Amino acid sequence: MSDSTVTTVLAVDGMSCGHCERTVSAGLAALPGVVDVTADAAGGRVTVASVRPLDDAALRGAVDGAGFTFVGRA
Repeated sequence: MSDSTVTTVLAVDGMSCGHCERTVSAGLAALPGVVDVTADAAGGRVTVASVRPLDDAALRGAVDGAGFTFVGRA
């Protein structure tokens, strides 16, 4: 990640394992501008690095579309 990236931390419900982490990460990584995603099932958090700020509706769509629940920004 470079100094010009925006870091967004999300609270996500429903992740319980590594497969869940990979699934939600793939959904978020598909959003335009996302350069890195790190999911933590145990903590219920996902950290997203992007080249510009991300819209909550897009984040919610990606998380919910992957089968998890977007709680909000952490």
